[in-house]
Amino acid sequence: MPNNNPAHIVLKNVRLSYVHLDKPYAGPTGTQDPKYTVTILVPKKIPGNKQAIDAAIAAAAQKAQERYGKAFPARPKVSVHDGDGTRPSDNQPFGDECKGMWVFTASSKQQPDIRDEYGQKLLDMSQVYSGVWAHVGVTFFGYNAPQNKGIGVGIETVMKARDDEPLGGGRANADDDFADIMQQNTAPATIPQTTYAQPAPAGQTIVGYDPNTFAPIYG
Repeated sequence: MPNNNPAHIVLKNVRLSYVHLDKPYAGPTGTQDPKYTVTILVPKKIPGNKQAIDAAIAAAAQKAQERYGKAFPARPKVSVHDGDGTRPSDNQPFGDECKGMWVFTASSKQQPDIRDEYGQKLLDMSQVYSGVWAHVGVTFFGYNAPQNKGIGVGIETVMKARDDEPLGGGRANADDDFADIMQQNTAPATIPQTTYAQPAPAGQTIVGYDPNTFAPIYG
């Protein structure tokens, strides 16, 4: 049945980055709580994207304030960033792939429901990679830890939309790595074979072949 939670939205034609959806990811140091995670790049040019995000954030904040009362801040921290600005972690510009995008990371302890372009259950997880375009279902929620309060994002559903250039260079290809060596080493067109086309001696026929040389044995 449809999800009627106002903090849950579907964003269409977004690009995925830092994809860890095949198995839980414990962060770059391996010490974080393992989760399925993905960074979502939302095009600013698509009408309604930012309005939908803002409405979901407002719904999540209201629900958190009702639950936690004054313990939850009136203006919570929200991890949705402007890809044309700078990263809050180091004040350095976002990567080129983030230009013209709203950027946020979504995670879940449970693996999202992932589908292919036709809506079928995705079996080959290599088809969902950093750089692919997809439609995603995400839910915004309030968190209220003693030293960390704000609005987070959970990833629930993913449907592949179309392929694109992998971000981060992708996996190396042997044709590219060894192109110069392949040009120098030309494989022979055919493998020489020993033939025994001579006719059998008069009155004899081939009764077998030598197991070592494959030469015919007459009898």
